[in-house]
Amino acid sequence: MRAVVIHAPHDLRVQDLALPLGDLAAGFVRVRMAAGGICGSDLHYYHHGGFGTVRVKEPMTLGHEASGFIEAVGAGVSGLAVGDLVAVNPSRPCRRCSACRDGVERHCEDMVFNGSAMRFPHAQGLFRERIDVEAGRAVRMPKGTRAEIAALAEPLAVCLHALNQAGSVGGKTVLVSGSGPIGVLTLIAAKHKGAARVIVTDITKHCLDVATAAGADQCINVADQRDGLTPFTAGKGTIDVAFECSGNPAATAAVVATVKPRGRMVLVGLGEAAPLPISTIVPREMELVGTFRFDKEFDEAAALIGSGKIDFSPVVSTTYPIADAVAAFEHAGDRKRAIKVALRLDA
Repeated sequence: MRAVVIHAPHDLRVQDLALPLGDLAAGFVRVRMAAGGICGSDLHYYHHGGFGTVRVKEPMTLGHEASGFIEAVGAGVSGLAVGDLVAVNPSRPCRRCSACRDGVERHCEDMVFNGSAMRFPHAQGLFRERIDVEAGRAVRMPKGTRAEIAALAEPLAVCLHALNQAGSVGGKTVLVSGSGPIGVLTLIAAKHKGAARVIVTDITKHCLDVATAAGADQCINVADQRDGLTPFTAGKGTIDVAFECSGNPAATAAVVATVKPRGRMVLVGLGEAAPLPISTIVPREMELVGTFRFDKEFDEAAALIGSGKIDFSPVVSTTYPIADAVAAFEHAGDRKRAIKVALRLDA
């Protein structure tokens, strides 16, 4: 089968893998993959061979944001049928460790997460033509859902979990720092959860244009307007909840100054170490909260996409056939013209 495989920085190959799937196990479904979204971590593997201490040590199929059509159904599976479009959950927790027993499976001590080099041998990814997955990891989407939009279930789940970490945003003023894919989906999730006003910042006009199309109440280009956040620092801050999605240390420090006393700041972007202005955080009794992946939010994300209540099309910038994966990755890394670039895995 064809797959998108990273071998080393800028050594990305679309190659045929000798991976016969064999008989379909009970409780599993066979999925003919249709579409996959290129994530920031995929780009780190492509450009740098990994991130932090996580490095590609063997050829690895990329991709953890994907959808496809069920091709076969194993014994004991109900609620899914051949031909159904499904969003594929890339998480496979062990369900045995202390984290899993405590109900926080995203912190599983033996997690297998598709397209990740965190473990060795690596957990192979979803940018391939076919895969067998446990039925519980295949969430059925309504007929008529575009495969590229269904593939957004994974990043949207990340954002919904970030919203859960923030507590209620209903009726509140929200700041989203960084308008990449996660920032735009966080904006959409915040509006869905009842935020009264959402301000979005970025350094790229294209990203802010997409945020506007996705429903932002105000967009600020902090590259052109270096004092653009100053009005929100009035008094002891005016922002109820802030989501820092860029991972940029300077952005993190700038956002802190906007959060009002007893406000909450959710750190979504995973970046370099950032000095924190403790003299601002402590007297304001601010809460800084991390957020990591998702659990039950994947099903919630798939349901929200499938409901048709929200137009997610502004998030997907363009789509490439699998044969043009290298061009797709180059496009995805250009924030002046891309938010989310998708691959057609069946084209």
